[in-house]
Amino acid sequence: MSAPTHHVVAIDGPAASGKSSVSRELAARLGFLHVNSGAMYRALTWSVLRAGVSPDDPGAVVAHLGVIDIACGEEGGRATLSVDGVDPGDGLTSPEVNAGVSAVSGIPRVREVLVARQREYRLVADIVMEGRDIGSVVFPDTPYKFYIDASAEVRAARRQREGISDDLARRDAADSTREASPLVVAEDAIVIDTSEMDLTRVVEEVLAGLAGRGMEVDS
Repeated sequence: MSAPTHHVVAIDGPAASGKSSVSRELAARLGFLHVNSGAMYRALTWSVLRAGVSPDDPGAVVAHLGVIDIACGEEGGRATLSVDGVDPGDGLTSPEVNAGVSAVSGIPRVREVLVARQREYRLVADIVMEGRDIGSVVFPDTPYKFYIDASAEVRAARRQREGISDDLARRDAADSTREASPLVVAEDAIVIDTSEMDLTRVVEEVLAGLAGRGMEVDS
């Protein structure tokens, strides 16, 4: 018997492009499970830092990954995440994690392990998954791919309003040039620039794109 599969909507884009807000609202509208793939890399980075391991030491990071349990699940229609039974909570967006996550997520073995975990979600639910390589690497076969973008100025302003300290230019460069699963626009992705759009309009654009590719969605 073949394993069950479900719809996957892939939402990619750089930091502060609006993809998280769009993904959460879209999942709510569709009744799908929202999964933030970046949270997995942040959870590992958080754990690495707590253990005193340098994010810039690939061997030590991979060794650490091998001795911890990153548990990904679902509860009440929401994706859950813990490390050795602990929910990192706000630690996922700490300045230290912001500074180290690109280095950790750029390690090929880390991506290999966590991409495999991300793919498991498709077996249990229809999902909206956000990240930087969802349409290009994690689920290249899904027809429902979107790349959410915004100007550098708009993204920086959003980060400021969120009270998050982040060097967006450095992160963009690291994410786009890393050897393993770099941030790219998948060839068949629908690109949406959110610079001058509010959340409602962006979600409507995505819903229209889904309908145009054959998914039945409520208007």
